[in-house]
Amino acid sequence: MAGMIDLDDVRTAAARIAGQVVHTPAVPFDALSQAVGAKVWLKLDSLQATGAFKERGAANRLALLSAEERARGVIAMSAGNHAQAVARHAKLLGISAVIVMPSFTPATKVSRTAGWGARVVLHGESLSESAAKAAEIAEAEGRVFIHPYDDAGVMAGQGTLALELLDDVPDLDTLVVPIGGGGLIAGCAAAAAGLRPGLEVIGVEVAAYAAMAQRLSGQPVSVGGPTIAEGIAVRDIGPHALEVIRAHVADVVVVPERTVEQAIALLAEGAKVVAEGAGAAGVAALLAMPERFKGRRIGVAITGGNIDARILANVLLRNLLRDGRLVRLSFEIPDRPGVLADISQRIGGAGGNIIEVEHHRLFASPSVQAARLEVMFEVRDAAHGAEIVHALEQIYTVRRV
Repeated sequence: MAGMIDLDDVRTAAARIAGQVVHTPAVPFDALSQAVGAKVWLKLDSLQATGAFKERGAANRLALLSAEERARGVIAMSAGNHAQAVARHAKLLGISAVIVMPSFTPATKVSRTAGWGARVVLHGESLSESAAKAAEIAEAEGRVFIHPYDDAGVMAGQGTLALELLDDVPDLDTLVVPIGGGGLIAGCAAAAAGLRPGLEVIGVEVAAYAAMAQRLSGQPVSVGGPTIAEGIAVRDIGPHALEVIRAHVADVVVVPERTVEQAIALLAEGAKVVAEGAGAAGVAALLAMPERFKGRRIGVAITGGNIDARILANVLLRNLLRDGRLVRLSFEIPDRPGVLADISQRIGGAGGNIIEVEHHRLFASPSVQAARLEVMFEVRDAAHGAEIVHALEQIYTVRRV
């Protein structure tokens, strides 16, 4: 299925998938509201059974299959969330499913997809390469291809997110939605255009994959590179999704990688919400350009929470370092008894909490009479850290690492 969609399509999809997906909550996010000078609600689609909004489009598209198509089975290509959604709803309907995923897909998403009973094929360094492999398998096995975004049934299903959000918080004036291939924002924009014609829909892309912004501005598409937002690391924009976006989306903004990490950390600390990089992109937009959103009533789609635990831990630690709440210092110290204890006492006595110490005596220092000490410790905030560092500098040679 492909083509332009409208509010009626989204409402029909909502009725079709009722009971198959979660009506996720919309919650106020005071920490971000205060930082931006706006009123912000989070639409927590990270609480779907597979941890992402893709449940909606997959449930609707699979429900539209004929009996003959169900018997043939389905195939999809995805970096993870569409994969899990198709796998889950295929299993619920008793349909055989094959999922082709890029080789870089996080292990968490691969294992969860396989856990729903789908056959997983890892292939390619991009979604376009995975799509080519999926087309090859579909031809060989006669399976129905379930496109992750450029399909009217999928787009209409995704649009139920906006339908729910505007039902729960009807006086929003802005909707912020991450963009990968464009299916979610197309569905949401179609729903918003019918329900609230004056509502501004804004898309968000990450800097390494700003394909939609480039297309809309008439530039050649040039994307690629590592990103924590692998769920929206899409090179090819769906032409049918693009048609809806041109008609109903007000703007597409691009955010830097670092701000996506800050958004993940803010959600974890300030809202107690776990979000993957793509899922946090909407929050990143507000952090990156607060003046753009000041004074508005904003709904932000938190589209997924499937982040690898190791990556989440690293993001949180990196954010603590950037905020100055983790301090790493390197000392050149005389190699004599009591120096390490003195430094520890000074940090601890000032309220710092030491969490890591490395003491290099043999090879790291220019003199045999000296040693290098590296210490990492927690502080209340950047000012508290600066106070401790200043006190240490009065006695020791100290360098921030």
